[in-house]
Amino acid sequence: MANTYYTPGVYIEEISKFPPSITAVETAIPAFIGFTEQAIVDGKSVVGTPVRISSLLEYENIYGGPQKEVNLIVTITTSDTSGTRYTVSYDTADGKGLSKHIMYYALQQFYANGGGPCYIISVGAYQTLGTPITDSEPFLDALTELRKQDEPTLIVFPEGQNLPQDTYTTLLQAALTQCFELKDRFVIMDLFDNGLTLKTEGQILAAANAFRDAISLSSPYTSYGAVYFPNIRSTFDYAYDETTVTIVGGSAPNFAGLNNLEKANVKLAISNFSIILPPSASVAGVYARVDNARGVWKAPANEGLLAVSGVTCDISDQIQRNLNVDVNAGKSVNAIRFFPGRGIKIWGARTLDGNSNEWRYVSVRRYFNMVEESTKKASEGFVFEPNDANTWVKVKAMIENFLINQWRSGALAGAKPEHAFYVKIGINETMTAFDILEGRMIVEIGLAVVRPAEFIILKFSHKMQES
Repeated sequence: MANTYYTPGVYIEEISKFPPSITAVETAIPAFIGFTEQAIVDGKSVVGTPVRISSLLEYENIYGGPQKEVNLIVTITTSDTSGTRYTVSYDTADGKGLSKHIMYYALQQFYANGGGPCYIISVGAYQTLGTPITDSEPFLDALTELRKQDEPTLIVFPEGQNLPQDTYTTLLQAALTQCFELKDRFVIMDLFDNGLTLKTEGQILAAANAFRDAISLSSPYTSYGAVYFPNIRSTFDYAYDETTVTIVGGSAPNFAGLNNLEKANVKLAISNFSIILPPSASVAGVYARVDNARGVWKAPANEGLLAVSGVTCDISDQIQRNLNVDVNAGKSVNAIRFFPGRGIKIWGARTLDGNSNEWRYVSVRRYFNMVEESTKKASEGFVFEPNDANTWVKVKAMIENFLINQWRSGALAGAKPEHAFYVKIGINETMTAFDILEGRMIVEIGLAVVRPAEFIILKFSHKMQES
C-alpha cells in the first residue's frame, strides 16, 4: 500500500528484494531420561522436568554424581609364576550387585565423544543399591513432558536395559510413536543386554530376534529409531565407598587395614575394573560430533568411540550379516566392532526400518527431519498471508535458496540444483481452487539426499599383455 504524504520534501523508502531465509534447526540435542542423585535448580525440585544443560559440570551442579558402589570385592592372590594379582568382582547375592543407575557415567561418555547441549529429565532419586528398576511410569511421564519441548532431537534411555525387557520395549515404542507424531526427533536404542550373557552367535541372534519380535511397530514408525549392540567397556572409573570394599587374601579384611602398597594396588585394580555401559550415550555423542564436523547428512558410522576400552563381545562378519539385514521385518541392528589397528567403531548406519528404500539409513531420516522442521518454522511467517501468486513466489524462493545452500554443502546429490531437489507450489500444480477456498497453501518438496556407501565393491580382472 502506497504511503500518503502531506508535507513537501524528500522521503526514503527501503525496498526488500530478498526473500525470507530458512535457518537450519539443531540436529543433535539429545534428551537423557533416567534416575539421578538429586534434581535441584534454585532450591526447587526439577524431577520430571526437562532441563537444558551444556556441560558435565552443569549436570553435577543440578543432578549430583554417580551412585557409589558398596559391594566390591578385591581378591589378592600370590604365586611364584604370576606374582601378586588383584582381582575385582562384586557380591552377586540378592539385593546386592552393582548399581542400576548409570546416568552419570552415560553423560561422561556423551561428552567424551563430542556431545554438547542436551536435556536431562530426572525420573527420581537413586533407589537403594541393588533394587531392581521395574516401573515404567516415571519414564513414560518424562516422555510426556518431553513432548512439550521443541528443541530436543534425540531421545536416549541410558538405564533402559535395567528395566524388564517387556517394559523396556513398551517404553521404546512410546518413544518411537512420539517421534513419528512430532517428526522432529529420533530414538537411539540399545539392544536388551546386560553385557555379560550375550557371547555366542546363537545367543546374540536370539536376543536380536527377541528384540525385533517385541517391537510391534512397523514402517514408518520404525524409521525414527536405530538400535546399537553390543555394550561397551568405559575407561571411566566406578565411584565407590572405600569403607565397604571387601578384601580377600590381603593383610586385612577391609581397605582401611591394608598397608599403603596394598591400598594403592587395590585402587589401581578397581580403576581398571571396566564400567559396562549400553552404547546409546556414546553414540549420541558421535551423532553430535559428526553433525558439527560434517553435517547431519553424513552417516554416523565408521566413527571411533572415545573413552572406550573394549566391547562386551566381538562381532564377526557372519554375525553382523544377520544383525544388519533382517529379511522378515527389516529391523536392523547396528554393530559396534573392534578392528585391530583402527579401534572400536560404529559399523552400521541403518534405522529399524532397514528394508525401506526411503528410510533405511539414519542419516537420511535425520536429514529429512531437519529440513522438514526448518522449513516448517520458516513457513510460519506466511500463515494468514494472501494465498496468491505473490506469496507463492516468496515461499518458493525461500525454500529454494535454503536447498541450494544445502546442495553446495554436499547434502544433496546432483550435478546441478535441479537434479538435487525441486520445489512446487501453485494453482493446478500443488493446489486446486477448492484448496484455496479452504485456506490451504500446499508446497511439494523433493530431495535427492546423499546416501552412505554401505557396501564398497572393488572389481579386479586380468589384463592381457599388449607388448
